[in-house]
Amino acid sequence: MLLDRKNRLLATLQLEINKQRLPGAVVMVVRGGQQLVFEALGQQNPNDGSSMALDSIFRIYSMTKPIVSVAVMMLMEQGKLLLNDPVSKYLPEFSKQQVAFESNGEVTYVAAKNNATIQDLLRHTSGLTYEFLGNTAVQKAYRQAKIGMSLRDANNAEFSKILATMPLQFEPGTAWEYSRATDVLGVLVEVVSGQNLGDFLQQHIFEPLGMLETGFSVPENKHHRIAEPFKKDPDGGIQLKMINIHTPPAFESGGGGLASTASDYSKFLQFMLNKGELNGVRLLSRHTVQMMTADHLGSIPVNRAGASGELLSPGHGFGLGFAIRKEAGISSVLGSAGLYYWGGIAGTSFFVDPTLDMFAIMMIQAPNQRDYYRPLFRNLVYAAMD
Repeated sequence: MLLDRKNRLLATLQLEINKQRLPGAVVMVVRGGQQLVFEALGQQNPNDGSSMALDSIFRIYSMTKPIVSVAVMMLMEQGKLLLNDPVSKYLPEFSKQQVAFESNGEVTYVAAKNNATIQDLLRHTSGLTYEFLGNTAVQKAYRQAKIGMSLRDANNAEFSKILATMPLQFEPGTAWEYSRATDVLGVLVEVVSGQNLGDFLQQHIFEPLGMLETGFSVPENKHHRIAEPFKKDPDGGIQLKMINIHTPPAFESGGGGLASTASDYSKFLQFMLNKGELNGVRLLSRHTVQMMTADHLGSIPVNRAGASGELLSPGHGFGLGFAIRKEAGISSVLGSAGLYYWGGIAGTSFFVDPTLDMFAIMMIQAPNQRDYYRPLFRNLVYAAMD
């Protein structure tokens, strides 16, 4: 890594902090198993003035999804499920779903021709959606049913039954639409394994990988390490209401409920970069990791009519829990073909580049500025590589 370019990366982020658009950040870049960057900048909590620390704890939201996807693939490797199994085989509430069709202001509901599969959930082609990604009839129905944070008091099984009553945005297998599919995968893990999602992740992923500070809540003696956003959005937008990680939730969201540190998440990414192994502990076959980090969309189109399409820009596909860069060109951001990545709604993000044997993590809590800082960070990292 070029020293002047590394300094430019850090100076650029510090400038954003000085402009008070970004409270603070923890950034890490690892290449060839060597830590090239690991720095804490700015404030951990701008509301009390505490400084960011290397071990600050962040709500990682959708960076939960890759971890839960690994849990599902572990169960597949154990012979407990097949990816082409219908979801309804394990969660019968999903056996009679309907697809919503809108035309001239009218909405009709038609029985789905196909049952969504586990693979559909992993690659977001199940027909599910997110309530905040648009204003379709389905998304309105989600909001009316209070799907989301207001269901945090429901447990995973109860959440699944409520979500299963919602109409589908698309026929399963026909379109990529970012969705609550990984929340359903979390319930699936519970049913197949017989354990609560948090217990399964703790026993089978976090403990083996040494991720000792990752979970659905933060112990009281570590509350002082939780990173927070500005109380008011610095750009004047509506500030995201952050999930409560101070106490254990009833709903352990497989799609967005975990809290973690940069160090902990780096262990997960090194495990992925090593193709399923870390420090002599193998959780997945290298063949399974290669499958997860390959494109699974093929000719399935990305829905670009709503905000979902903005999350998967041209030049990218989607694997099993990760977005995948399909070629060096087309994308407006630097990166190699084969790179895989994702992020969380509060701003945290990562990318893994197998070609360069590298991964990078940016931990921030700046919800409305995430779409600016993610490509900025990636460009700065690649610009610093020799």
